Amino acid sequence: MESTSERLLTPGEVAALFRVDPKTVTRWAAAGRISSIRTPGGHRRFRESEVHALLRGDEPVAEHSAVR
Repeated sequence: MESTSERLLTPGEVAALFRVDPKTVTRWAAAGRISSIRTPGGHRRFRESEVHALLRGDEPVAEHSAVR
């Protein structure tokens, strides 16, 4: 199981890294291009390690189902 201490990024933080609009990141998550975690308040968060893997061009690793 993954460490619970991994940093989670907001859609805005991910968008800044990819230089896209935060809504684009949300669409990527809805399309399954990147997995997301939902906070108790219903906001999406993204695992920092997965985001950096995508930046490097690695294949996304969907070890779990995304909650929509």
